[in-house]
Amino acid sequence: MNLRHVGITVKNLEKSIFFYCNLLGFEIKKQMEEKGNFIDSISGLRNVLVTTVKMKHPDATSEGMIELLNYKSHDTACNRMKINHGGITHFALTVSNIKAIHRKLLNNNIEFTCKPMVSDDNGAIVTFCRDYEGNLIELVEII
Repeated sequence: MNLRHVGITVKNLEKSIFFYCNLLGFEIKKQMEEKGNFIDSISGLRNVLVTTVKMKHPDATSEGMIELLNYKSHDTACNRMKINHGGITHFALTVSNIKAIHRKLLNNNIEFTCKPMVSDDNGAIVTFCRDYEGNLIELVEII
């Protein structure tokens, strides 16, 4: 079994594409407008109109992607959970140069919970940041 994608509902699609593509290096693999019976059925909503953008990092070693969803037909009220709340609270990306990424993101007004730190087992350097929509992302460099 493989992780296919992580879906992230966003209010500002352009700003989110900038974050994931321009700042983190993802590439858009597919972008489309979805509407009709299929999307209504699988989402449990009616009269859906949503732009979906599937992205993959060129250095990825797995099939997994990030999918941005920008609903034009329904409210996308944010309900950002704290990391200790039940449910999905964050996702993690393995990176190759966490200090350079940390600097680049800071220069683009990205909020971090802390500076990159060596994990207790000395196996990784880790930090958490939030994208422009407030989603929590763990950045991990294996050492």
